[in-house]
Amino acid sequence: MSLTNLSHKPPSFFFFFSPSLSKNPNSCSILARFPPLSFQNLNFVPGSCGLRLRRRNHSTTAVGQYKESTSVDPSMESQGVIRRSLYASIEPYESGFLKVSDVHTLYWEQSGNPSGHPVIFLHGGPGAGTSASNRRFFDPEFYRIILFDQRGAGKSTPHACLDENTTWDLVSDIEKLREHLKISEWQVFGGSWGSTLALAYSQSHPEKVTGLVLRGIFLLRKKELDWFYEGGAAAIFPDAWEPFRDFIPENERSSFIDAYNKRLRSNDTNIQVMAARIWTTWELMTAHLIQNEENVKRGEDDSFSLAFARIENHYFVNKGFLPSDSYLLDNVDKIRHIKTVIVQGRYDVCCPMMSAWDLHKAWPEAELKVIPDAGHSANEIGTAAELVAANEKLKNLLKTGATSP
Repeated sequence: MSLTNLSHKPPSFFFFFSPSLSKNPNSCSILARFPPLSFQNLNFVPGSCGLRLRRRNHSTTAVGQYKESTSVDPSMESQGVIRRSLYASIEPYESGFLKVSDVHTLYWEQSGNPSGHPVIFLHGGPGAGTSASNRRFFDPEFYRIILFDQRGAGKSTPHACLDENTTWDLVSDIEKLREHLKISEWQVFGGSWGSTLALAYSQSHPEKVTGLVLRGIFLLRKKELDWFYEGGAAAIFPDAWEPFRDFIPENERSSFIDAYNKRLRSNDTNIQVMAARIWTTWELMTAHLIQNEENVKRGEDDSFSLAFARIENHYFVNKGFLPSDSYLLDNVDKIRHIKTVIVQGRYDVCCPMMSAWDLHKAWPEAELKVIPDAGHSANEIGTAAELVAANEKLKNLLKTGATSP
């Protein structure tokens, strides 16, 4: 799961609702509209006139390797504080297509420094594809930034294709791309489903990985799928859940993943498209701590939704094509030595923090940074800041030849 490819834009206003004042007792009426106010660096302080706002000190409290973080003002970077602000937008210096099987051809691109340290960005979903904003997490003067669209996603062809599309096909594709680009080893960056794929790839080819940045950990276990697709997350987003639930007849609701699979593979294109829109919108509506209306509208893009929903559901109904439910945790020893930073939103509903916590317990050598005011999206302010900081940390280690984060 992931909407890393969606750019962050704060909502234009907040709503306060009161069901009791609505003409329709089953709906909500808007009582007030307020311009957005960021609480990222603010503390609430009791005062004589209600609440005063005081700027929070930029600090990070550490407990061992576990840190609950706030973002750092870019103006402090010149004072020796590690950078946490996104880099400016850049364009690729090279792009192309790589045929990886008789069926699939992948889009890839390179940006940043052609002679820099290679880093590969693994997008989420699966099926979400990449976007230009993904390049901004990396220093373009230091990194050779590689993006590619996984099988059936983005600009890769055939679009939304499920044939020969498994986790291990994608792991093989990453190796084919590395060899095609004549790269001996690289840093790996992945969020949500991208973290799943990053773990599977690095556990298969640990000698090719110089460092890992993982975000919104998704281990593709049954309890994670049940939480998001079988009613757990509905306790927090009942308004978003009900359209997802109601599309499926009551007699098929014992497994929503299976029920949607039937419709996303339907011979009727209209049924496929409708199921894809609803599946995708459910995730888009739960991806941010504060719903981002612009991102939610992407569910209306049939091309995006069809690839996102069909491929994602295909992987989930097949349990990620992993040999066991705890496969990625069971194989942590293979990558224990790799310098790694895990970034996790405290209020991530799509990929709850329990998975990042379980991974951290199995792998205490990896640094865990918890963002106290973020949900799932990589583009929420605090999460984006810590992802940049994680790359900066690994960059500095590479520059100095250090061996641990």
